[in-house]
Amino acid sequence: MPDDTNESSGFKVVDRRPFSEDGTPREDAAEPLKHSEAPAAPSSPAVIEEESFPGELAEEGPSGFGMLVSYLSTTAMFQLGMLPGPSGEPIPMDLVNAHLTIDLLEVLQEKTQGNLTPEEAKMLEDVLYELRMTFVEVQKRATQKPK
Repeated sequence: MPDDTNESSGFKVVDRRPFSEDGTPREDAAEPLKHSEAPAAPSSPAVIEEESFPGELAEEGPSGFGMLVSYLSTTAMFQLGMLPGPSGEPIPMDLVNAHLTIDLLEVLQEKTQGNLTPEEAKMLEDVLYELRMTFVEVQKRATQKPK
């Protein structure tokens, strides 16, 4: 750091510690805020306006179980190389992470058993079945040697 003290950076450093280096109370120290003087927290959580979200996110309904299952299944499909990238380019397979994502859906199924509506349980069961079958097919193709 240069020792040029003629130029000011525009920052002012104020030492607000109530004690000096030797531990004695400082005379010029400002009174610390008391608990009652602290700024009040908002009484209700902030409401996020729809315009603050880009694109389709604002048009979607509230997040829920179906959205979570859809997100995880779409992620697995990308990892299996079944869906193109954002620009249409092929995405390389990642069978290890696809397996982990499918396992996450299985954990979700186990942990929510008995707590889902019949429609939610059926959706999760169907998604898991399709992903497992796709995983097996993709794994077979990946292990076959080209002729």
